[in-house]
Amino acid sequence: MPPRNPFAHPAPATGNSPEELRRYDLLLAGLDLLDQAIAVFDATPKLVTWNKAMVRLLDFPESLVRVGTPFEAFVRFNAERGEYGEGNLEKQVAERMASVRAFEPHYVERVRPNGKVLAIRGVPIPNLGFVSLWTDITEQRRYETLIQQQNVLLEARVRERTAELLSAKTEIDHIAQALGRSEARLLMIIDSIPALIAYVDVNRKYQFANKGYAEWFGLTKESIVGRSIEAVFGEEAYAGITDYLDTATRGERVSYEYARKADKGRTVYARSVVVPEFDSDQKVVGFFVLSIDITEQRASEAALVQAQKMEAVGQLTGGLAHDFNNLLTIVMGNLEAAKERCDPALAADYLNPALHAAQRGAELIRRLLTFSRRQTLEPSAVEVGQLVRDMTQLLSRSLTESVRIQTHLPDVPLYAMADPHQLESALLNLAINARDAMPGGGELSIRVHERHIPSSLAMLIELPVGDYVQIEVSDTGTGIAPELLPRVFEPFVTTKPFGRGSGLGLSMVYGFVRQSGGNIRVRSTIGKGSSVTFVLPRTDPPAPVADEAREKSHDTDAPRPPVLLVEDEPEVRKIIRMQLTELGYPVLETDNGAAAQDMVRQIPDIGLLISDTVMPGAIGGKELVQFAREIRPDLPVLLITGYASGNAIHEVQELDVPVLRKPFDRKLLERTLAQLLQDSDA
Repeated sequence: MPPRNPFAHPAPATGNSPEELRRYDLLLAGLDLLDQAIAVFDATPKLVTWNKAMVRLLDFPESLVRVGTPFEAFVRFNAERGEYGEGNLEKQVAERMASVRAFEPHYVERVRPNGKVLAIRGVPIPNLGFVSLWTDITEQRRYETLIQQQNVLLEARVRERTAELLSAKTEIDHIAQALGRSEARLLMIIDSIPALIAYVDVNRKYQFANKGYAEWFGLTKESIVGRSIEAVFGEEAYAGITDYLDTATRGERVSYEYARKADKGRTVYARSVVVPEFDSDQKVVGFFVLSIDITEQRASEAALVQAQKMEAVGQLTGGLAHDFNNLLTIVMGNLEAAKERCDPALAADYLNPALHAAQRGAELIRRLLTFSRRQTLEPSAVEVGQLVRDMTQLLSRSLTESVRIQTHLPDVPLYAMADPHQLESALLNLAINARDAMPGGGELSIRVHERHIPSSLAMLIELPVGDYVQIEVSDTGTGIAPELLPRVFEPFVTTKPFGRGSGLGLSMVYGFVRQSGGNIRVRSTIGKGSSVTFVLPRTDPPAPVADEAREKSHDTDAPRPPVLLVEDEPEVRKIIRMQLTELGYPVLETDNGAAAQDMVRQIPDIGLLISDTVMPGAIGGKELVQFAREIRPDLPVLLITGYASGNAIHEVQELDVPVLRKPFDRKLLERTLAQLLQDSDA
C-alpha cells in the first residue's frame, strides 16, 4: 500500500483492527474519487476530514488543509483573496461564521474570481458538527444559459413557423411549456399590481379575478369563479350598477363608482371601468373589469372638506370677532358708566344682568376662537378641579341624557400650567368622542389627581422629572380597534363612521397637551370602552391680586401722565376716553395714525400712547409704535385690538409691546396701565 499523504486525510485512530483500517482507507479512496469537494467539521467548528477535491476545487494551500484547522481560517483565507467580492473583510468573516454557528442546513451558489460557479451545501450533524459539499456547476450553468438562449430563439421560431410545426409533437410541448410559464408570470404580475382586475362573461358570471379583486369582496380567486355579479356584490350594490352593465352589454365602455358594505358594516368605495370584449362577429362575449379601491381617497376628501369648513369657520369667526369685540367694548363701557350713575337698586335689576350678558358674550367669542383654533395659546395657572366642575353643566347639555357623567376630583386644589380655554376645548372634544362611542348610553368618567414622574419613567414617556396634574377621561363605549389604536393621534384618522368625523379632534388634543409640556396616551378594549389619560405640568397657585384699597391708594397718589388715544372707531374711542378720564388720565385723541405721528412729534408732554392695532390708511399700530420708539424711545406704549389672530397680531407680537384685547372693562384697563407705567419706571 502506498504511503499516506499527511496533507490529504487525517490518520485513523490507533487501536483499530486491520479490517477497520482497510475499510477506512477504502472510504477515503472513494471520497477522493468524487468530483465534489467534501469536508467534515466538528462542533467547534474545526476540520475533521476531507477529500482531495477540496484542495483541487477550492485552491486551498495544502498547509492550510489539516486536521483541526478552524473553519474561520478557511473563511478568512477566501475573504483575503477576494472570493466574497469587495467589502469589509472582518464583516464578511463575521457574517459567515455567524451563519455556520447557527448549524442550519443551507445552500448557496458563488461565482469565484476565476469564473467558476460553485454550489455550496451545508448539512448539520446533530450535536457533532456539519458536512460541507462543494460542487463545480460551471458547465451546468453554462448549459442552462445556453438552453435559455436556445429557448428564446426556439420560441421566436415557433411564433414564426407555427403552421409548419403543428405536426411536431415535441415542438408543441415546448410551446405549451413556454405558454404555461408566461401565463404563470402574467398571473403573478396581475396579482401583484395594486388594482382589482376581473373578467365576466356575457351572462355576468365571473370567469377570472385577480387576488386583489377577490379579497376586496372577502373571497378567494378560486371561490369567486362561477359566481354571478349579483351574488358577489349583494342585491343593494348590484342594483346600483345594473344600468352601467346594461350599457356595457350594448358594446359601450363604461366607468362608474359604487359603495358596498364590507366586514363589520364598514362602507368601502371603488371606481370601476368595464370594457366589453367582442368576437369576430363584433358580438359582446364578456367584459374586462378594472377597479380601484378609493375608500381612503373618499376619506381624505371628506377630511379635506371638513378641514376647509373648519378653516372657513375660523376665518369667519376671526373676522366677526373684531366687530363683536368693538361692539361689546361699547356696550360694556356704557353699561358700566350707567351703573355708576344710576340708583343701585335699578342697576341691580336692569344693568347688572345686561353687563353680565355682555361679559358672557365676550367669553363666548373667546370660546368660538378657541374652537376654530384662532386663539393664541395663553398658559396660566389653572385650578383643574374647579374647571372640570364648571364644565360639568356644559358637558351635560352637550351629551345625551343616556350618558351619565361621573367626576372624581381632588379635595385640595391642583393647579396646572395650561391655557384654560384650550383645556376646556380638549375636555369637550374628549367628551363628545365618548358620547359618539356610546350610542346606546353609558358612563363618562373624569378623574383628576396629582402625579409625580420619577427619573425611571421620565425618558420612557418623554417628560422631565417633576410633578404633574393627571386628567383621565374614560367611557364605557364600543372601544377602538387594535389596528387603529396606534394611529388615533394622526390627523384625519377617525374611529367614527365615514363622513361623521374630521379625524382632527384627538390630534388637536394631542397638539395642545404636547405644546403645554405634557403627554397623552389612549387605552381601549373592544366592547368595554376607552380611556384617554394626559398630564400637564403642575404649578403653584397664582399670586393674589392687589386689593381694591391698595389700588385706590395708588389712584390718588400716583400722577397721571397725559395719554394720546388713537382709535378709528368713534364710539369705541369715546368709551376708552371716558374710562381713562375716570381713572384720572388727561386724554388727547385722534382717529388715524398720521395725525398721531404729528402729535407725538409736536407734544412732548404726552406720557403714554394707547393705539388700536389696525386702522385705515398706511399707518397702523405697528408703524406708529416703530415711529414712537424712534422719536421717544422711553414713551410707554399700549396696543389694543379686537382681532384674535392674523397678520396684525403676529406683527405686533414681534414689537414686544403689551396688547390689551377688546372688550375690556375699566378695572382691567387700570391694572394694565399701572403695570405698564411700573415697568416703564423700572
